[in-house]
Amino acid sequence: MATSDFWQRVSSSVSASANGPNARAEKPGHPVFGRDSFWIVLDVLTILGAVALATVYRFHTTPIAGARGVLRGTLIHGRSLGILLILLCGYTLALVLTSRRFHLYTPMRIASILHEQRLSAQACLYSGLLLAGTLYLIHAEDISRTLVLITVGLVTVALGLRRLAYRLIIYRQFEAGVGTRNVLIIGVGAEAQALRHHLNSIRHLGYTFKGFIDLPGSGSQIASTSGEVVGKLDSLFQITRKLFVDEIFFTTQCDREIVHDVLDQAQFHGVDLRVVPGMYDGHAWNSPIEYIGQFPTIPLHRGHVPEMGLLLKRAMDLVLGAMAMIAFSPLLLAIAIAIKLDSPGPILYFSERLGKKGIVFRCIKFRTMVRDAEKRRADVLHMNERDGVLFKMTNDPRITKVGRFLRKYSLDELPQFLNVLRGEMSIVGPRPPLASEVREYKLSHLRRLDVMPGITGLWQVQARRDPSFDNYISLDTTYVDNWSIWLDLKILARTVGVVIAGTGS
Repeated sequence: MATSDFWQRVSSSVSASANGPNARAEKPGHPVFGRDSFWIVLDVLTILGAVALATVYRFHTTPIAGARGVLRGTLIHGRSLGILLILLCGYTLALVLTSRRFHLYTPMRIASILHEQRLSAQACLYSGLLLAGTLYLIHAEDISRTLVLITVGLVTVALGLRRLAYRLIIYRQFEAGVGTRNVLIIGVGAEAQALRHHLNSIRHLGYTFKGFIDLPGSGSQIASTSGEVVGKLDSLFQITRKLFVDEIFFTTQCDREIVHDVLDQAQFHGVDLRVVPGMYDGHAWNSPIEYIGQFPTIPLHRGHVPEMGLLLKRAMDLVLGAMAMIAFSPLLLAIAIAIKLDSPGPILYFSERLGKKGIVFRCIKFRTMVRDAEKRRADVLHMNERDGVLFKMTNDPRITKVGRFLRKYSLDELPQFLNVLRGEMSIVGPRPPLASEVREYKLSHLRRLDVMPGITGLWQVQARRDPSFDNYISLDTTYVDNWSIWLDLKILARTVGVVIAGTGS
């Protein structure tokens, strides 16, 4: 078992290097603002809603009349809008700063439900006391203390319920294997085995164990020939790429230089890194300890996750996907009838594709080929017009008459809005590949599977007829590396022109 002195030296030494001038890792225990911004915005909206409800209840007015009263200075006689806004902003700022101090904006899996609820109530109480003290100091006897108490009470209840509801939703997704983080454990000793059991047995932590990394000379008493050992330390980041690993846990004693090297590569590859100190050692540590369930860990690197952007992207997918299915329903019916009349066979074609992190799903399209197209594939392989692993040909004899029209205007892909609504695809993203294609990928090509596949994407609007596989991969990885909501909107706008122009094949 690793000693406390060893992990203390590692954590303090690595922390110093990670905060150097060239480091990209965030400081352990202090999440970057980008990670917090989404939850801060929700807290602010919750406070505004609580203030509005408290005002309506206390003054027996309507929200519109209350807002007019605040603006005109008639809601609380003698109190200007400026003073009320300063008090509201001060209370909001105090609550946000207190919540940050209590680490309520850190990843959810770090704290238990009860601990999070206690800290949430504590943050609301401290902020409420600060507001009450400010009112006393400025002699604001005309501002109702009942209004203050109701506001603080509503904020406390609302924040607690919101955090509880979010946890329950996320826990259900974790149980279904959605949104979990893939984990590798460095070491095969007792600590590693205990951590693996811990992550597998507590599903709501949101981790999926992918394997052990053997570290030669670590003194392990556990045989390293287990089928769960997926490789050695020298191939660690090739394995993380193949298995779409999000986080690495260090559980075995080794030289500090090895930890430094792994940290540098983790920063470069965007993989989170934690070390596990002695499990039953009660000593204090120089670096902050974060508990994963009951396991103490020291975070050495935690990458930035654009949570707010991803939520907006998912919301956009749901709204636009639902609108598209409703708006195109007459067209979908007409296409279904045309396919049925044109050639024998099913209306829809289901193809197994690989989605985010290599998850297999059934991609839905309108059938555009004859019923036995797969059996005749070998007969037309020599006519492929694309290089690399892609297969595409302009005059494929297996395509039906209706199918050719559907492909020309990309109408065959309309049913994929169902995949979007089911959370298997996004409207914008790299096209979902076949498993046979991915088997031919180089390691760097797997980067395009780090995000949700899409109906349209950068390649479709910029180089759809380009036969180069390298350009195809380059455009997809460019999208992954430079993703933003604004980029999605620009791709959607260009997609309209591409579809109207009929550049499909």
